[in-house]
Amino acid sequence: MSLTPPVRLHLTTPPLDEAARRGRFAPALPCPGHEGLAGPDMGGWAGRTLDEVAAEDPEAVRRWLTDPEFAPPGGGESVAALITRTGEHLAGLEPGRHGAVVAQAVVRAAVVAALELPAAAFWRLDVRPGTVTALSGRAGRWNLLVGQAPE
Repeated sequence: MSLTPPVRLHLTTPPLDEAARRGRFAPALPCPGHEGLAGPDMGGWAGRTLDEVAAEDPEAVRRWLTDPEFAPPGGGESVAALITRTGEHLAGLEPGRHGAVVAQAVVRAAVVAALELPAAAFWRLDVRPGTVTALSGRAGRWNLLVGQAPE
């Protein structure tokens, strides 16, 4: 019996920049070589702070934080869509080692997808900036190593 070689994926979160320190929603950043791991599209909220959005539309923020199907206005991506997109990317990875620098939300989505957690778990995962989260697996079964320091 021969086993398929494993997939190893290291997801690195960058350190917080000044905009993130001020609580701004980042634009959907690309992830070259791993397009399915691009940052979430925040629609009309991109570039604004959570406090600004909450002051203008507290109900939308409440829905975004509680309903995984709710997408930010202006063409934003829901948490459920981000989890689906990320999970599809994980499923398509070739055996071997992969690495990507990704947004904290993408790490959350990858963990939820890989471990087949309910979408509501997305908001229960804290991902520290400047760390590596490692996933490894084969045949659709993933293992998780959390909080590893960058090399």
